[in-house]
Amino acid sequence: MKIALVTDAWHPQVNGVVRTLETVISELRQGGHEVDVTSPDQFPSMPAPSYPEIRLAFTGMRGLATRLERFAPDTIHIATEGPLGWAARHYCLRRKLPFTTAYHTQFPDYVARRTGMPASLFWPMIRRFHAPAVRTMVATETIRAELTAQGIGPLHHWSRGVDVGTFHPDHAPPDLFFTLPRPIQLYVGRVAVEKNIEEFLSNTHPGSKVVVGCGPALERLQAQFPQAHFLGKQSGHALAACYAGADVFVFPSKTDTFGLVMIESLACGTPVAAYPVPGPLDVLQPQSGAMAERLEDAIAEALRLDRRRCHALGRAFTWAASADQFLDGLAPMARAMIPEELVRASA
Repeated sequence: MKIALVTDAWHPQVNGVVRTLETVISELRQGGHEVDVTSPDQFPSMPAPSYPEIRLAFTGMRGLATRLERFAPDTIHIATEGPLGWAARHYCLRRKLPFTTAYHTQFPDYVARRTGMPASLFWPMIRRFHAPAVRTMVATETIRAELTAQGIGPLHHWSRGVDVGTFHPDHAPPDLFFTLPRPIQLYVGRVAVEKNIEEFLSNTHPGSKVVVGCGPALERLQAQFPQAHFLGKQSGHALAACYAGADVFVFPSKTDTFGLVMIESLACGTPVAAYPVPGPLDVLQPQSGAMAERLEDAIAEALRLDRRRCHALGRAFTWAASADQFLDGLAPMARAMIPEELVRASA
């Protein structure tokens, strides 16, 4: 199958969306499918306000149309609600072509955290974006329930996976970890306001706090929490060594749709502490993580969990299964066209 994938999230961004897309694309190509990615690096772009790592692409309909028509896809998937996503949506509607979308990011909550405005102001735009899709892919049942309540659907389950060849317990910890007071509490991810990292760094549980990742809030947090250890961007086996060497992985976000880093940590044998919110509620089990309204309580409980059980539960998430779920959710053009009334209502 020839799959056109349009995304506003792509390299050099380092986040769960990009890692999910690139890994599933690799699985699809290994399975004999041809995947063409339309991303911001192919067009003139500008950095997103307050978030320069994210590039906002400028493209006229002609440039996008030329690329899609040259590829002649069997199906079109629009991964994100950014400028390229809206342009691809418009392209499909004008030609009455079926397409699928995905809900990777709690966009209303993210924007609310950055602007101080209520998330309810941004849901109409999200509903409008996804309304003409044949189906919208979601990672968890909690997010499915939230989107259903917002009037978004039909929905299709698309979970995530772990590279078990990289993420496993048999890594030697970083040298730094041998010098830090235990327990070592680890955060991995984008260093940005919507990730709620201040709550992690402010928690009063004894031990050491380590942050892996980069982002627009990095300098501010380094100045605000000089006792914490900021290791910057890590990847591959170096990242896996951080997971495996930590005593507990702390996931403070309240706005994620899944939390890929949680299952990477579990695959390395490290239990997770989190708030009882979407993402952790779907991913964690009593044997693999602890959730509480106070991070200190969740950390204390997670530290008592069996690391071998965490490893077994983490490695159960596979990218092969994720790619199969993605394929099952696509809408081949030969099978469906967008009804005229939906085109008019969604244009």
